[in-house]
Amino acid sequence: MYGLATAIANSLLNFALYFLGFHETPEKLATAQIVGGCASLVISIIGIALGCRARRAETPAAEAFGYGRSFLACFLVSLWAVIFGTISQVLYISVINPGFRDVVLQAEIAKAEARGASAAQLEQAEGMIRMMTGPVAQGIVGFIMGLVICTILSLIIAAFIKRPAPAGIQAS
Repeated sequence: MYGLATAIANSLLNFALYFLGFHETPEKLATAQIVGGCASLVISIIGIALGCRARRAETPAAEAFGYGRSFLACFLVSLWAVIFGTISQVLYISVINPGFRDVVLQAEIAKAEARGASAAQLEQAEGMIRMMTGPVAQGIVGFIMGLVICTILSLIIAAFIKRPAPAGIQAS
C-alpha cells in the first residue's frame, strides 16, 4: 500500500509540473527536472520510511525488528513504488503527454550544441535520443534507475527504523 501511495504521490508531482507548464519547453524542463527530482526524493524517503514503520508496528514488541527485516520492509515498499511508478511514467509518455519526447529531444540537442557538437554528431545523437525517450526504453531505464536509487534509500532508512530485541531476549 505504501509503495502504491508513493508512486501516486510522485505521479501527482509529475502531473502538477505538466499542468503548470514545466514540460512545454526545454528551458522549463530543466527547472522541472531539478524541482521534480528533489521533491520525488523527499516523497520516496517519506513513503519508504512510513511503510517500514508500519511493518515494524505490526511486529510484536517482544520480537526484534533488526536491520535485515527493516531493510526487507523498506525494499518491498520501494519495489512496489518503482513498479507502479514505471507504469505511470510509461502511460504519461505514451498517452498523456506524447509531446514530452520532443521537448526532451530539443533540450538534449541544445545541450549538445552548447558543447560544440558538429552537425553529424547532432544527427547521430538525435537518433539515439529518440530511441532512449521511447516508452519502452523509458520504462526499462526508469525501472532500473528507480530500483537502484530506492535500494540505496532503503539501505539508509532501514538503519534508522530497525528495532533491537528487548533486553533479555536474544535476537534470532
